[in-house]
Amino acid sequence: MDLDGVYRAEYGRCVATLTRLLGDIGLAEEAVQDAFTVAIDKWAEALPANPGAWIVTTARNRAIDRLRRESTREARHAQALLLHEPDEPGQLGPVRDDQLRMIFTCCHPALSPLAQTALTLRMLGGLEAPEIARAYLVPEATIFQRIVRAKKKIRDAGIPYRVPNSADLPQRLSSVLTVVYLIFNEGYASTSGPLVRTDLCQEAIRLARALAELMPDEPEVIGLLALLLLTEARRPARVGPDGELVVLAEQDRTLWNQDLIEEGHDLVRQCLRRAQPGPYQLQAAINAVHTDGPKTDWTQVLALYDQLVQHTPTAIVALNRAVAVAEVHGPAAALNAIEELDLPGYHLLPATRADLLARLGENEEANAAYAEAIALATNDTERAFLKTRRANL
Repeated sequence: MDLDGVYRAEYGRCVATLTRLLGDIGLAEEAVQDAFTVAIDKWAEALPANPGAWIVTTARNRAIDRLRRESTREARHAQALLLHEPDEPGQLGPVRDDQLRMIFTCCHPALSPLAQTALTLRMLGGLEAPEIARAYLVPEATIFQRIVRAKKKIRDAGIPYRVPNSADLPQRLSSVLTVVYLIFNEGYASTSGPLVRTDLCQEAIRLARALAELMPDEPEVIGLLALLLLTEARRPARVGPDGELVVLAEQDRTLWNQDLIEEGHDLVRQCLRRAQPGPYQLQAAINAVHTDGPKTDWTQVLALYDQLVQHTPTAIVALNRAVAVAEVHGPAAALNAIEELDLPGYHLLPATRADLLARLGENEEANAAYAEAIALATNDTERAFLKTRRANL
């Protein structure tokens, strides 16, 4: 792993740990960034045995130096806390609790929903503004402004860095689940670079497991964990031997992770017994159908999407439902279903339209739709896949 890889894998954990020590997210972020700057020179020859611990220790020492130069009572108190911490924090140790605290702090109801998730994705997931903007289909400037304002509000309002009490958890749960879901999504289909970022997928699953331990009686928490496990189970077959994207219908199902599928199916059955369906449970059920048997029962998938649309009537859900409509009722019906959808900048809308048009033999229109999708796609692997499909018209 190189320095960039360490940054992606360890940034959120290190900021979370320093925030626990300092009680100030902004100061923690600055200290961790300083530590990575030092690492550029220190790690020129080789990485340390435990890069995460090295970053935390260096960031802690940089923070102490900074606080010593300040004379406020708050700075002296923070310095005292830092000085009494052990010199070498473990690689994991309290990290899990630290990250949960970070999620719940950033998802405080005093912040807007977009600010909550944008800040947490930046601080915990280590995602950059373009990646977060892609998830929400909004301009990068909007995300940057929301993050800055959210950190300022947390500092000025003295919002505590802690997991709220049990009575306050449900109020924040929706945003927390959204954060974990979007971290996984960025890992499973990254904005740029390799198609899959395994570190983000694994981190999202770890966080989902931690949430399931914290709130085992919340059906949507169990549903999210099941969704991530069943999606992750298909990842080994998602990229071909030459790094090309392989769509679901063409994947080698023998490569799927059967242990994750079995665990995910068990969690879906738990959700069904509770009879309190929600968006993540329904998505998990859809993925359970995809991973049940040698082929997908598209009629069952469409029925589940019909329920999901009732819970989450968004354009993206409608677009995904159209894929099932095409399998059950044909591409013309699916094309009609997406005709009025408005998803500016989202490459999968013209990509889906192109596929449906090609299946109808409308190659000229399909060619134009593929061209639009290629222009919007930011990931090289996805762009190459679309170019191949266009060339095969």
